[in-house]
Amino acid sequence: MANEIKIAVIGLDTSHSIEFTKRMQAPDCPADMKVDGLRVMTCLAFVTPFQNEEGINTRIKQLEAWGVKITSTLEETVKGADAVMIEIDDPSLHLEYFKKCSELGLPIYLDKPMADTYVNAKIIYDISKKNNIKICSMSSLRFPPALNEAINKVPKPDFSYFFGPLGIPPAGSSIVWYGVHTFEMLVRAMGRGALSVHTKKHSNGVVIVVEYPDKKVAIADLIERCFQYGGTLRDKGGSIAPFVVDKKIIYTDLVRELFGFLKGGPVPVPFEDTLEVMALLDTAEKSLQSGKTEKVPNNI
Repeated sequence: MANEIKIAVIGLDTSHSIEFTKRMQAPDCPADMKVDGLRVMTCLAFVTPFQNEEGINTRIKQLEAWGVKITSTLEETVKGADAVMIEIDDPSLHLEYFKKCSELGLPIYLDKPMADTYVNAKIIYDISKKNNIKICSMSSLRFPPALNEAINKVPKPDFSYFFGPLGIPPAGSSIVWYGVHTFEMLVRAMGRGALSVHTKKHSNGVVIVVEYPDKKVAIADLIERCFQYGGTLRDKGGSIAPFVVDKKIIYTDLVRELFGFLKGGPVPVPFEDTLEVMALLDTAEKSLQSGKTEKVPNNI
């Protein structure tokens, strides 16, 4: 325990605060899900539109059972911590709490999505670069083995299709809040440099077409109440790689990636990739509202 990385968690309105802590220190966590070397010491808990007081209190009891101290101020939460995990389901609060944590000199994991809008995400990006802050932000759909295998088979896809859920949030954009998972896979496979986005609403969700230079195209198919992930990668040479994600291990894979980062290793996801994800999400929401094809901002 003396050599463990001590983590301060900010926020308890997301199940991730429970799921990630479980994999670090729950006594009954299955061995194949456990990630040793990390320990959540404190959690700053507060109500947001994404979780009411009753739900927060239920989660508090679980964290306390795992040895986590529940706090009421940021100062108390981060005292003695080696790293910070911002686990706030409400993306409109991400910029505010990132700014509060940015002066601590600690590594920061900012849970998905990066922010509620591209404008706020760009502010986070600019502050991080200006002050050389060690930060990463990613969805748990960044690292599934099935996606890794598909990319190994088709490393430079010209055409791709991804499917995932369109969650309905209590506030803000559905595309930004839950489409982030599908777009994390899309950017991982297609890379950066998207030119335009067109969103089409249908009875069960939205279909989003992303266009790239050289006539490359990616499609994101977001369906309400359908919590499955997968897709297909293809190239002009005829290679094709369909994949379906096993959701049982995605949280464990993410925590493993975080362990290396939080103990001093490289950032597992370039922050430029995270900003591209946010640019696509924000542009997809704009296209949904306008009914037109919208250009993707590219001012990194």
